[in-house]
Amino acid sequence: MNAKLFLSLVTFLLIARVESGMAQEGAVALASKRNSDKSVEITYQKLDPGTFTVALTFKELQNAEAAKTEYTLRGYSGQLTTLTPSNKDQSISYSYTYRFIRGKLNPRVNEEITYALPYEAGTLMSIREASFLKASYFGNSTPDDWKSYVMTTTSQQTVVASRKGIVVEVNNKFEDAGQEGSSYTSERNDVTVEHEDGSIASYAGFAKNSIAVKVGTEVLPGTVLGKNVKRDTDRFGIYFMVMYLKSADFNMNKGKNMATTKSFYGFLTPKFWVNNQPETLSDKSQYDAEIPNEVITQEMSKKELKRYNKSN
Repeated sequence: MNAKLFLSLVTFLLIARVESGMAQEGAVALASKRNSDKSVEITYQKLDPGTFTVALTFKELQNAEAAKTEYTLRGYSGQLTTLTPSNKDQSISYSYTYRFIRGKLNPRVNEEITYALPYEAGTLMSIREASFLKASYFGNSTPDDWKSYVMTTTSQQTVVASRKGIVVEVNNKFEDAGQEGSSYTSERNDVTVEHEDGSIASYAGFAKNSIAVKVGTEVLPGTVLGKNVKRDTDRFGIYFMVMYLKSADFNMNKGKNMATTKSFYGFLTPKFWVNNQPETLSDKSQYDAEIPNEVITQEMSKKELKRYNKSN
């Protein structure tokens, strides 16, 4: 299998997971209760601290009006909305369905942030940009903002966080043998980190049982995530991308096939700290990882910075 096809297949499988797995089954649950004043309170519970967008659709709604249909959920639980009766002497009649997807819709992404390369300082790595499979093999056009990287090393190395954030998803169920040298698989152990500005980083390709973080762990640039997995006879690697939720229109791909579907997510081209400055990575290049204090501390609050300086 040629390199272009390999990279394209790997990236497509990551995107397939983003488009479906990012709204994993059971991650969000809504509940409702009637109050003594005849209002109806709708609440939510979530399995992780990451942000989700929920689209709420009322199949029936009488004696009340819905203020909006899309909601942003944060934390593990909270109140979604309260329905107030138009006629306070009558009860509200209602039924609803909902769909959800990971991420805050159209967040204000901070594109001035400098990322660290996701390996320990001093690690030499090779960078390849992964092409968009739909464009190469199914005729769909590549998104204007598309960017995904394959970052490989010649021996197994420690993978670290590139940016401050919180771990919102960990998958550690696949054996190394199932990930080695296999382009046609989505069976890759991965870690998903949500950043303060609403962007989401995906790190995929960890050796089984090497992942050192759990859901809810707060990470900084340089925080150990795990070990990269062997991907062929002489290379180890991870697959890295940064994205954000740009659409919660769950009907936009209805009736479409793979060649015509659109992504719910937009993609970012991060600037990484390399050669003592922020730079956009060049395809088919090699870099040494650097994690200076200015990258580690750039998103810290004054309180966090004071605590960090005291302990370092």
